[in-house]
Amino acid sequence: MKPVTVLLVDDDPMVRTGLRLVLGGESTITIIGEAAEGTAALEQIARLDPDVVLLDIRMPGLDGLGVLERLARPGRDTARPRVMVLTTYHTDHDVLTALGHGAAGFLLKDADPAEMVAAVLAVHRGDPVLSPAVTETVIAAAAGRPRIDPTLARTVGELTDRERETAVLMAKGLTNTEIGARMHLSLATVKANLTRVFAKLGVDNRVSAAMAVRDAGLLD
Repeated sequence: MKPVTVLLVDDDPMVRTGLRLVLGGESTITIIGEAAEGTAALEQIARLDPDVVLLDIRMPGLDGLGVLERLARPGRDTARPRVMVLTTYHTDHDVLTALGHGAAGFLLKDADPAEMVAAVLAVHRGDPVLSPAVTETVIAAAAGRPRIDPTLARTVGELTDRERETAVLMAKGLTNTEIGARMHLSLATVKANLTRVFAKLGVDNRVSAAMAVRDAGLLD
């Protein structure tokens, strides 16, 4: 199987060295580049086309949130990589802004090596990765929102029964393999269902889709 290509983006060279040591020895992962700030990261993404970007939030110049915002803009010439935010600390604003701009995962830098490797591979598969502290932030933010968003409820109403069931199971945290087993579907069919769900909801990652499903009232 082709290794997952990864771009490291962090202004601290020691952090980049540590990440390279942790991830570089894995046969399933290949580090293809590094960047110390956001503008250089965007240039590297366009040139190297990595599968996954490990992105720091706090950087001089263009920070991680700025990189995510630019990657989310329509009309990009290159495919968008999956981005996992990796940071020493987080605030509610950082977490929600990053997820709103399409971050596929959010891990704190004190995660152990095995967790980091597993997270990179999971994000590449399309599975959401959130540290426990970040999950608490998302849940707390959700508690302050209206119970059901009428617009999202109408949008979700456009899903077929099979797509809706797939979306709900995904929002509950099941992996594609677990969804397939629960619904007696092949992995390819699950992926096809989720592709259609993402398109109809206007999102491009599992975290955003799960939040939309929740706000539409399907998790009650």
